[in-house]
Amino acid sequence: MKKLDAGINYARYAVGELTVVALRDGQINMPASLLRQKGNRSFESEMPEQVELIDGKLRLSVNAFLVIERDQLILIDTGAANSLEPSYGPSMGLLLQALNEAGIAREKIETVAFTHTHEDHVNGLVTADGSDAFPNLQRLFVPKEEVPLFDNNHRLSRLRARRTPIENGFKLSASITAIEAHGHEIGHTAYEVSSGDESLLIWGDIVHVQTIQFARPELTWGYDTNQDDARASRQRMFRRAIQPNCYVAGAHLAYPGVGAVTEYNDTYSYTPV
Repeated sequence: MKKLDAGINYARYAVGELTVVALRDGQINMPASLLRQKGNRSFESEMPEQVELIDGKLRLSVNAFLVIERDQLILIDTGAANSLEPSYGPSMGLLLQALNEAGIAREKIETVAFTHTHEDHVNGLVTADGSDAFPNLQRLFVPKEEVPLFDNNHRLSRLRARRTPIENGFKLSASITAIEAHGHEIGHTAYEVSSGDESLLIWGDIVHVQTIQFARPELTWGYDTNQDDARASRQRMFRRAIQPNCYVAGAHLAYPGVGAVTEYNDTYSYTPV
């Protein structure tokens, strides 16, 4: 995997013969108490020094990823469009700006797929002014288990008729396959992008706090719908990610959120590309 170029809000990579563009939607500060240990107990009082806190909170990037396969532009997640509750602050909604910086016209994006339906991943389908972010959208893929959650999002109500449910193993294209990774949400899904001898796991919210969850993958997140399943999915994704020529792209890994996972003495570490 090779980094080709980058700007303030985008970074472009080659994965085999494909191009993948990391897109920065922004960042969000979350309570440190959301990091949980087994038994759903807060980990906050045991937080090691390597976990950086900003005014006592954990800072999470919010990233999306565009896969360019020949003439197809396939966007995985859409950010929040600066539409989350006001207490989070106006720190997101940069996705369209990122596309512009990368020289990519949003009108060319005809396919969008979601890792899951939390608002910081789906609300970017609609811009801050209420218009369609991707006016030529043709295919909208939602994990089957989360179709009711998508349909309950009033912001996206006019797009319900376009959404198509997908399951484990579904092929978005010749190079992109959906992989079940349930736990953070009931239908949480990763996407494996493969070309030549390289692969990239666009894995959504498998990791929220990279400075501790690679070394301590048993730690979960307060918004995980099923913490046991989320823990198991993280372990499974880590084992997949340590295979040769495999890389990962995470929605909440520090921007641009693309790197490699290695294993040592039954623990893991992450190195940005």
